[in-house]
Amino acid sequence: MSESQTVSAEAVDAQQRPAAPAPPEPAAPARSERRTPTWWVWLAAWPVTAVFVLSNAATPLYVLWQRDIGFSKGTLTVVFALYIVGLLGSLLVSGVVSDRLGRKPVLLPALGLALAACAIFATATTVAALIIARLFTGIAVGAVVSAGMAAVTDVAGPERKRLAALLASCAMVFGAGLGPLLAGLLSETLPAPTVTVFVVEAVLLATAVLAVLRMPVRRPAARGKGAWVRVPGVPHGNGIHLALGIAVFAPGITATSFVLSLGPTLLTELLGTTSRIVSGAMAFVMFLAATGVQFAVQKLRRRTILTAGAISTTLSMGALIAAVHASSVALLVASALLAGAGQGMGQLGGLSLLNSTVPAQRLAEANAALNVGGYIPAGLLPVSTGYLMDAVGLPTGATIFGTVLMGLAVIGGIVVLTGHRRVPEPA
Repeated sequence: MSESQTVSAEAVDAQQRPAAPAPPEPAAPARSERRTPTWWVWLAAWPVTAVFVLSNAATPLYVLWQRDIGFSKGTLTVVFALYIVGLLGSLLVSGVVSDRLGRKPVLLPALGLALAACAIFATATTVAALIIARLFTGIAVGAVVSAGMAAVTDVAGPERKRLAALLASCAMVFGAGLGPLLAGLLSETLPAPTVTVFVVEAVLLATAVLAVLRMPVRRPAARGKGAWVRVPGVPHGNGIHLALGIAVFAPGITATSFVLSLGPTLLTELLGTTSRIVSGAMAFVMFLAATGVQFAVQKLRRRTILTAGAISTTLSMGALIAAVHASSVALLVASALLAGAGQGMGQLGGLSLLNSTVPAQRLAEANAALNVGGYIPAGLLPVSTGYLMDAVGLPTGATIFGTVLMGLAVIGGIVVLTGHRRVPEPA
């Protein structure tokens, strides 16, 4: 057979043989296949909002319970304090448990406690019932500020950490402001003033339970080491990021806690009004400012956000001191708005730093550590100021509080400015 015939035969044979299968196309990156729709990131923040509505919903109603049950202002302070006790106790365990067992095993019991708190509040006829309801509320809040905020980050994924920090932070402050507004409006306009708001809140919490049950989060692949109950912390090397966040967040949330706890008293002194709608509205606009400012500054550098938060809290305390000495409602409202902005920016900056530097398996614990650093002064200073006002008078007590917190806010701003090289910025 000639060479040309051989080639021709091989060509025919090649045409008759079935073609070899084409090599498979490279698979798309698994990360893009698992990318969760953005609407789920928003929905994941809803349980945080729902629980924080409960956190302040009782605030305008204590005057009614005082009238119906009969207890002193000192007893009222104890009821407030039990909330902080429950919250701090929850933070000692909820972050670690969430990082080891998953977000849902922490969030679902927390929402159950919140629903129980609603039922106790709605039927409360004794001081003991109010104390138990506030304790349950504090435990639930401690769980959502650690596990709930970390769940938002988990759902968002590594590509949307900045959005996750924004939504988790805004969910917290918006819920905190919506609670007293709802309580004020519903208690003034509908029958059963100490019942209706908690029925509405129970419905909101039920929808949050449904959201958690369907939330696309997975259990951790590996469990961490160490004690289950401990003071929450951050991995080695992240201490500076936690400190920078607390330096601004703590004065900010202390300022808003003062407005929540003693704002109605100041309004009574300045306006001569005991309207629950007015006090609830002031708290709402304060936290509305905290929400809006976070959307406004979200694209700024983290150091700029934290510095602006410290400045805002400082100005808030200046306005507070001026308000009580000039008996000016306008200055008091300005102080509340600046306090809200200070907390919002401090909270957003702190959460953003932790989200960008702390690994997912320690994130809930890191969030808990940030909130421990913020809530301890937020619980101690306003309560101490309340007793101080009883001893030395409202203007002097408010002036001392404002001066002390102004100093802390200035120190926080200096800490951020001197540690700016340790503030990682997104690409």
